[in-house]
Amino acid sequence: MCHVIVTCRSMLWTLLSIVAAFGELIAFMSTDWLVGFPRTPDVVFAPQGASAAAGEAYRPTLGIYGRCVKLPHLQRGVLCGPYAVHFGEIASGFWQATSIFLAAGILLLCAVAFISVFTMCFQSIMKKSIFNVCGLLQGIAGLFLILGLMLYPAGWGSDKVQLYCGADAAPYRAGLCSMGWAFYTAMGGTVLTFVCAVFSAQAEIATSSDKVQEEIEEGKNLICLL
Repeated sequence: MCHVIVTCRSMLWTLLSIVAAFGELIAFMSTDWLVGFPRTPDVVFAPQGASAAAGEAYRPTLGIYGRCVKLPHLQRGVLCGPYAVHFGEIASGFWQATSIFLAAGILLLCAVAFISVFTMCFQSIMKKSIFNVCGLLQGIAGLFLILGLMLYPAGWGSDKVQLYCGADAAPYRAGLCSMGWAFYTAMGGTVLTFVCAVFSAQAEIATSSDKVQEEIEEGKNLICLL
């Protein structure tokens, strides 16, 4: 019989797991990892810099596989989209590795977020606590995310990055660029992932407490505890 068990700690863990997964997914898909130096729409790109022309200055953004630029003939604002159609077209080998590690971590986080929704009704899988299993998966995902974020700055020396950040851009040196919100979101999501991994133990304790067992023995199917 399915016993629906809802506790503050288990619901908080579920909510944080979903936030971490969506935060990392949104950051990965965003083009706002690097914010380039100011330029005009009809600027001439060159690794040594850019020659300014008439027009309102703006700052292009560059993501792991996408970018946002303003074109001279485009009157509707900034054009955003992928610059890499195929995996091999990503700016550098380091960013390709970053993509693999981040994608693996996000896949695990999304799987845990999906499973966490059903933990109210199912607390074990193959006689193993579902919270402990999910916490382990979140810990592994966090390691993947850390590896991806550590490799990401190593790709700043690529030709693609120098077009946006100038010739001074080099591995672990962003040149004229500044970090965009997506990078900080990915970092925050990674920290939250480890918080969830640790907090999963508290969710397990809350749903297997003596108070829960007493209410199950009383024949209750819906159990709500603070």
